[in-house]
Amino acid sequence: MEIKKIACIGAGYVGGPTMSVIAQKNPHIQVTVVDLNESRIEAWNSSDLEELPVYEPGLDAVVAEARGRNLFFTTEVEKAIEEADMVFISVNTPTKTYGKGKGQAADLKFIELCARQIADVATSSKIIVEKSTIPVRTAATIKSILDHTGKGVQFHVLSNPEFLAEGTAIPDLQNPDRILIGGEDEAAIQSLKSIYEAWVPSERIISTNLWSSELSKLVANAFLAQRVSSINSISELCEVTGANVDEVAHAIGQDTRIGSKFLKASVGFGGSCFQKDLLNLVYIARSYNLIEVANYWEQVILINDHQKTRFAEKIIRSMYNTVNGKKIAFLGWAFKKNTNDTRESAAIYVADHLLDEQANIAVYDPKVQENQIFKDLDYLASRSSEENRSLLKVVNYSYEAAKDAHGLAILTEWDEFKDLDWKRIKDSMKKPAFVFDGRKLLDRRKLEGLGFVYYAIGE
Repeated sequence: MEIKKIACIGAGYVGGPTMSVIAQKNPHIQVTVVDLNESRIEAWNSSDLEELPVYEPGLDAVVAEARGRNLFFTTEVEKAIEEADMVFISVNTPTKTYGKGKGQAADLKFIELCARQIADVATSSKIIVEKSTIPVRTAATIKSILDHTGKGVQFHVLSNPEFLAEGTAIPDLQNPDRILIGGEDEAAIQSLKSIYEAWVPSERIISTNLWSSELSKLVANAFLAQRVSSINSISELCEVTGANVDEVAHAIGQDTRIGSKFLKASVGFGGSCFQKDLLNLVYIARSYNLIEVANYWEQVILINDHQKTRFAEKIIRSMYNTVNGKKIAFLGWAFKKNTNDTRESAAIYVADHLLDEQANIAVYDPKVQENQIFKDLDYLASRSSEENRSLLKVVNYSYEAAKDAHGLAILTEWDEFKDLDWKRIKDSMKKPAFVFDGRKLLDRRKLEGLGFVYYAIGE
């Protein structure tokens, strides 16, 4: 099938950037991104490219090139589906908060709603592409719904998981390690492959069956998360033995069988994928009664939770076993630098722990808005919304956060934090001035030379 028009349902962190690059590289194909969230679509259409709802370095230039030419953002979902030859499903699949599988299984209600809407609207044959992260065999559910429309319309379902790292999504999209396409119909696979071949070498495009493609996404994130939890578990051992986790990571990273990536100790991993996909993998293993497999992967999550808790406890112990009424500056709230995504950010849980101890927190993050920070805290329901707002303040500058603070914690590795005037910060803080570096971002010698009491993960 020659693809002339593409529709993508979902204008979030995956759908927006992915479709922008596809449109940029395929100017002859009309790409329409649809979402029912009017304010999100308005932001994608904003003339001020700094107002895009997703912050990714380089995304503004890609959108500026393609938007209005062959890239469109709209709330007219049915029109886009009806006209499209290929429909990407890129909606949220959060962890269930109710019923069977609560707290572990992926909630597929949005996936099913998309399939039903496509079935209701479609009057011509289409290729349906799963882009959302989903459990194994979800394609069978989608196909079952589509095949029972009674209209005689032919659908081919493909799995095309994304492997983007937030903060580097545009380089990842423009020069991917691999593109994975799972499916049963060779012609449909070739149609999708031809879109990527506009800029991706053919040898990097891998074809598998549907189920292998779906599982590969979960397993890739599980393996990456496992490496983070592994080095974080060693960071605690380093602290009590006198070893340095950076030196250990460098030494083992030189082993070509291990490699150096994802061996950076920190306060813990976050983001929309790692924990959600791990929980999903645990749930799938348990549903097949693979208890030992489930327990193995669950431990990766438990170590990550432990790392966040012990970082918060270190702050409390260091500050004379109480933070009640003390001001603590948080530099960073996003789960990593170069993104405004806060999902499962370590900062949320460290803050929650300290707020339980009645600390006063001042937060500065260069890309995360105040309403999002309070939304993250309120979601935990640990205390009233009013109490969150009385104990935590969001400020506009690093120096404002640090002024009169008893302690300062680095929660996101934004590059700008390395270049701050740390003498100015030291002079403005209460004494002794504590710095808790959850990202191993700063120079210990420099900070201690200025008179800070400095703590870094794994030292």
